[in-house]
Amino acid sequence: MYIVIAILIFGFLIVTHELGHFTAAKLFNVRVSAFAVGMGPALLKKQKGETLYALRAFPIGGFCAMEEDEESDEPRAFTNQVWWKRFIILFAGAFMNFVTGLVILLFIVPRSPAFLTPTITDFFEDSPYESAEGLREGDTFYKIDGHRVFFSSNVSFLLGRSDGATHDLVVIRNGEKVTLDDYYFVPLAYEESGETVMKYGLYFGVKETGVIAGLKYTWNCARDFVRMVWMGLSDLLTGVVGLRDLSGPVGIVGIISDVGNSSETAGAAVMNIGYLAAFIAVNLAVMNLLPIPALDGGRLIFLVITAAVERLMRKKLNPKYEGYIHAAGFALLIGLMALVMLSDIYKLVT
Repeated sequence: MYIVIAILIFGFLIVTHELGHFTAAKLFNVRVSAFAVGMGPALLKKQKGETLYALRAFPIGGFCAMEEDEESDEPRAFTNQVWWKRFIILFAGAFMNFVTGLVILLFIVPRSPAFLTPTITDFFEDSPYESAEGLREGDTFYKIDGHRVFFSSNVSFLLGRSDGATHDLVVIRNGEKVTLDDYYFVPLAYEESGETVMKYGLYFGVKETGVIAGLKYTWNCARDFVRMVWMGLSDLLTGVVGLRDLSGPVGIVGIISDVGNSSETAGAAVMNIGYLAAFIAVNLAVMNLLPIPALDGGRLIFLVITAAVERLMRKKLNPKYEGYIHAAGFALLIGLMALVMLSDIYKLVT
């Protein structure tokens, strides 16, 4: 059941992406020949005006078909629109994914009775970090090594990303920002239930949810998701993580299934899977805007560059060269997706 739910989540997020393109295209009166929910053979279809709407057999995505022939004489074709209209239409897909993630979080966050804040309420016994020159009770973490702190969970996450023992901290103390440069801050060994665990020895405050607090928490969650994606990409480029740490659709479906099965109640499963779905939605938004050929981000970059060059040269550039670059980028992306999928299958089997 959770595997089916995971597949439907993926399909829904892809459809919302295409719905963003579709809505922006219709807003600018661009010709849309077809809009489909699902892939494969059509189960239901209806022609309304110039657009064929279809519900297809496999709930694994969808598409929005606009006329993109560079030699088209149709004035309402996508390629014959001014550059800024095309920019908005291309950007709308990723924007819709981000909004979808935000909406999912809006349904989840208000249901939480309270959440932890990054405000220190106490220290573990014999903690070396409580001092007049260092951290104090009541301090609220604001930044760690230049990164904004939104929640208490960000503290250990951001501290753990650095191999060093010293960190640049900014805390809010009595309403003012206090900087603690090169602050020695490493996890310490503590005994819990007969086991040794590594912790920073801090207790954090709890804040009840309310309308304003819930909206702020939701927005910060979305911002935190974006940062996590960028940090993940940075780790990939710098070699901190490798292929085995990547997951594609197959791996993520497995993760969603595991999250659902490990949840104590059906309600908890819905909350946990919803939270993961929101993260995937924001992840898709960020990934689609990367300046990689064939992705929306790559097309946006080429669109801006082409518009600038044509304005300077007063001459229309031949679009076939851009087409070659996007085709090569698409082939590389398909190859990477296949590689990640094989890795996911191997991890599931082993």
